[in-house]
Amino acid sequence: MSRRWLVLFLAAALPCGVAGAAPARQQSAGQVADLDGPRAGWVNSGVGDELERHVAAYPKPPVDRGRQKYRTLIEGRLRQHMDEREPPTLVVNGNAMPLYADGEGRFARPYAFGAGSNSVELISANGRERQRLQFYEAQSGKTQARLRAILTWDDARAEVDLHVVSPDGGHAFWAEPQLAEGGGLDVDSVDGAGPEIFSSAAPMHGNWLFYVNYWGNFDSTGYNFDDAAHQRELITAQLSLIFNENTVDERRETFMVPLRKVGELTLIRSISL
Repeated sequence: MSRRWLVLFLAAALPCGVAGAAPARQQSAGQVADLDGPRAGWVNSGVGDELERHVAAYPKPPVDRGRQKYRTLIEGRLRQHMDEREPPTLVVNGNAMPLYADGEGRFARPYAFGAGSNSVELISANGRERQRLQFYEAQSGKTQARLRAILTWDDARAEVDLHVVSPDGGHAFWAEPQLAEGGGLDVDSVDGAGPEIFSSAAPMHGNWLFYVNYWGNFDSTGYNFDDAAHQRELITAQLSLIFNENTVDERRETFMVPLRKVGELTLIRSISL
C-alpha cells in the first residue's frame, strides 16, 4: 500500500473528534436509520451464541415458520416516518427489498449470511439518503447459498407466499418450509410485509419450479380474504433468483408478476440446474 493510500485509509478510520475526521453531526447526517445490527467490520458469529439463535421478523408476525437456523437480524429504527406505499429499500448483498417497519419505525429482518464479505445498505424512499455497512463473516461453518430466491411485493397489507418445487417433487411453502435435500425457507413472512426467502447450499440437479400465491390480506385485525382490503388495486410481486451468491460466479435473474385476486397461483420461473 502506498503512503498516500495509507494516509487516506487512516483518516477514514479515525473516530469522531480526532483531527481529520468528520464531526459527529456530519457523520450522522443523511442516515436512514439507527442500526442495532449487524455489526460492521470483522465478526465471527461462531464465537458467541448466534449460531443457536432462531430469530424472527419485526414487526413480529403471528408465526415465524422459517427453518433456516443460522440467521442474523438486520435491525434498527428508521429516522423518518415511513409511508407504507413508499417504504425505504433494504439491499442485502445486492438483493433489494422494501423495508417495512412498525408504527415507531422499528424493524428487524432476518437473513442467512454466508461466510466472507457481506453488505447491508439502506436507501431512503426518495433515494437521496444512503447508508451502508460492510462486515466480514469469519465463521467458516456458514456456507454460501448456491441457490437463493427472494420474493417481495409492493403492498404491506397483502400476504403473498413463495412456493418452491424441487426436482424430486419436494414442495417448500409456508406449511412445510424445509425440503428433504436440505434447502428451505429462511423467512416465511406472515405479517404482510415480506420478504420471503428460500435458499439451498447444495441444490440438486434437475428442474426447479418457483410459484407465487396471493394468499390473502393482513391488517391490525388479522387475516382476511377480501379482494378490496389491500392498498393497491394491482399488486406487483418481484422474484429474484441468485445463483452462487456473493462469489465470483454470482449471477441473478429478476421477474415481475402482477397480482389482482386473492387465491391466484402463478408459475414465475422454471430453471434447470
